[in-house]
Amino acid sequence: MRLLKPRADVSKGWYFGAWNSDQAISVGYANEGVDEPHYHQIMNEIYLIARGQAVMQVNDRTIEVEAGDVIIIEPGEAHTFIESSPDHFHFVIQTPGLAGEAALADKIRLD
Repeated sequence: MRLLKPRADVSKGWYFGAWNSDQAISVGYANEGVDEPHYHQIMNEIYLIARGQAVMQVNDRTIEVEAGDVIIIEPGEAHTFIESSPDHFHFVIQTPGLAGEAALADKIRLD
């Protein structure tokens, strides 16, 4: 058994997955919506909004999300958080979980 807790002193981190263990998925969290436009070539990202609200940009759509919402981003869909409430907190599941260089190569940053 593993009990994993978010760190209040970092805005974003990983619980487990290909980044730091042998799990087939990666599960992370963020204490804020990070504005970093990008897309993935292989990975799906599943965001579970646990607290607060945020505004996301997915391709050409602006989407408001709030606690209880789940949004699934498929490979090739450009996405970012535009803004988030001070109490925002979300989980993110990446599947398939990729490790190291493969994970870095899968994330294509946009201007």
